[in-house]
Amino acid sequence: MAESLIRVVDLKRSYALGDVTVHALRGVTLDIATGSFFAVVGASGSGKSTLMNILGLLDRPTSGHYYLQGEDVSGFDRDRRAELRNRRIGFVFQNFSLLPRTTALENVELPLLYNGRGHRPAERHAKAMSLLQAVGLGERAHHTPNQLSGGQQQRVAIARSLVNDPELILADEPTGNLDSRTSIEIMEILQRLNREHGLTVILITHEHDIAEYGRRTITFKDGHVVGDAAPERTRDAAAELAALPPPEEED
Repeated sequence: MAESLIRVVDLKRSYALGDVTVHALRGVTLDIATGSFFAVVGASGSGKSTLMNILGLLDRPTSGHYYLQGEDVSGFDRDRRAELRNRRIGFVFQNFSLLPRTTALENVELPLLYNGRGHRPAERHAKAMSLLQAVGLGERAHHTPNQLSGGQQQRVAIARSLVNDPELILADEPTGNLDSRTSIEIMEILQRLNREHGLTVILITHEHDIAEYGRRTITFKDGHVVGDAAPERTRDAAAELAALPPPEEED
């Protein structure tokens, strides 16, 4: 049995919205093994994004415990969370979150400037380029985001999420702004990273068909986990792409 990368115990998160207290998480307990591909589904306001923010060390729980590889990180201060987040977690967002006036290569390099490991410029360039090549964008390394399609921008974002060699990838609605074929392409990359490199992937989505690319699905409603099961079938993005007609060439 794989060891736990993440364990959360009785996790609660409340915040004030005017005179009202919103209970975003109401006692969530989960165990996520190293090397999992884990989908979290639920409607808007169900608590799934709050969970992602806590798992990504962007927020802290009101109460309960979050263990990352056995270490209780629940009460870490902002600086300690930022250090841990930069070293161990990669993020992929729906809106890509790329800097608009910098090239794909520079966007991928950026986290290396802040990780405190003292990479030389040549080392940064080489590592960023190898990751862009791995996601099929080596020839677009010197293009800015407005010169790239949505799918290409998301591939840049995935390459950037990998540049610090994280153990965990948090993908928040990564296909939300993409067409069907491009969504499958992005899921193929995430499945490959999970399968071939052993990365733990947590996918946040409101689309049940996208959740089927994961090997376990957690369903949220009103801050509670209301479902926890393997999907009836795990979709194979590589096989689906192979069955599609060739794509039109991108400009």
